[in-house]
Amino acid sequence: MARSLNKVILIGNLTRDPELKFTPQGTAVCTFGVATNRQWVTESGEKKENAEFHRVVAWNKLAEICAQLLAKGRKVYLEGRLQTRSWTAQDNTQKSLTEIVISDMIILDSRRDAAETVASDSFDIPDSVGDNQDDKESKNKKVDSKKVGSKGRKKTSSNKTTTSDESEDIPF
Repeated sequence: MARSLNKVILIGNLTRDPELKFTPQGTAVCTFGVATNRQWVTESGEKKENAEFHRVVAWNKLAEICAQLLAKGRKVYLEGRLQTRSWTAQDNTQKSLTEIVISDMIILDSRRDAAETVASDSFDIPDSVGDNQDDKESKNKKVDSKKVGSKGRKKTSSNKTTTSDESEDIPF
């Protein structure tokens, strides 16, 4: 039997707020858009940039987490698979849609960073150059505590995994 693999890994920014819906059976499904950017320099030295836009779908508990924690402008790491759906539209034309069904999501910025990015559409600049080490460590802990896996676990930067019962940041 031949091996095959359908795996997608993206790091990008949300282009719109997540939309949470429920199937008739009560299963949560969340959809949102993510943009990824590619930059390169041509042989003539000209800088070029290209943006790709992706439709992302999360199911079950991960869908609820995405709807609760994500917002337009947030930077996220996503891992999942490609899925293509086809249907016949009302005008009898064939339509198809390729989307990324995610199995893992990690938030890569703080809420403050995301709000500043959306408001100013620029890079995050530190509040002061002379931040002391304790402040930097506490900021890193806040960002790291937002990492969430699809199994409802909270991940920290020390590779230690705690259950959601021990988490105060993420209500379940």
